[in-house]
Amino acid sequence: MLLYMSQSQEANPSPLHSVSVAGVVVREDGRLLAIRRADNGAWQLPGGILELDETPEAGVAREVLEETGIHVEVDELTGVYKNLPRGIVALVFRCKPSGGTERTSSESTAVSWLTPEEVSERMSEVFAVRLLDALDGNGPHVRSHDGKRLIPVG
Repeated sequence: MLLYMSQSQEANPSPLHSVSVAGVVVREDGRLLAIRRADNGAWQLPGGILELDETPEAGVAREVLEETGIHVEVDELTGVYKNLPRGIVALVFRCKPSGGTERTSSESTAVSWLTPEEVSERMSEVFAVRLLDALDGNGPHVRSHDGKRLIPVG
């Protein structure tokens, strides 16, 4: 039996996925932390690939600090999002700022506190929905997208 399972796993290798984390950092006035990415100029949440030896909460705190200069307290998971073509699963957490000063990094050319309306104007739908989902209190949400559009459930 073990030999059979081993052979079938070799014949059908497991798909490769990566796990990323992102922080929806909400200030007391309701503004949301966003970055303009250095590689493509798009506005997105601060975040990145989760390292093998860290928890999701530690990873999101590290990524937000690296990209924005802002320290955060991680509150809760608000959504799980899958980029189907790229095999990326993103875990998104609502966070509170707890210190630091906004600054850019090698990964960001701008750091800004946006209103929910500005988020909808500046970000593509697949990234804006992550911020807006974190605000609605009905999560965690589970969504998939093709890189450009959300894929309807069902």
